[in-house]
Amino acid sequence: MSLVDWSREAMKEAKIVFLGLDNVGKTTLLRLLKGEVPPPTSEELYIGKINFRALDLGGRQIAHRVWPDYYAMVDAMVYVVDACDKERFAESKTELNALLSHEALAKLPFLVLGNKMDIPHAASEDELRYHLGLTGLTTGKGKVNLADQTIRPLEVFTCSVIRKMGYGEGFKWMSQYIS
Repeated sequence: MSLVDWSREAMKEAKIVFLGLDNVGKTTLLRLLKGEVPPPTSEELYIGKINFRALDLGGRQIAHRVWPDYYAMVDAMVYVVDACDKERFAESKTELNALLSHEALAKLPFLVLGNKMDIPHAASEDELRYHLGLTGLTTGKGKVNLADQTIRPLEVFTCSVIRKMGYGEGFKWMSQYIS
């Protein structure tokens, strides 16, 4: 089964937001998931048995001001990082920490995608966890028992949007937490 199920028989509906710094691959990923060429900012996607309404809010600093306006409307977050741009890891960590500590997002599952793994010097998942301050905070790639209300599903997956690999596992992981 392909990652994107184009049938309209989705059993669940969810809204997700694609966030991250500029030039990390958010819009490209959204375009590939939708199968369209023009860069969208909002699309309806069918992944597995979930109908996602995905929003790409932009990564330029000026766009960060509108991010909080969308927090109450979403069921999950996708934070994209350029795994090759090691000089911007600290900036990306700051933005991600702000998102993770925001009260309105406290219970949402967070999928962190380290994009551009097709480039030889890209950081590994463990390096991304370290540089983003997530070492010991991620919940693992299996199903997390959410009986403990203090646990938020959070995991890092590496991918190459251009080569269409890796992000599917991340979306499958995230979809198990959409109720």
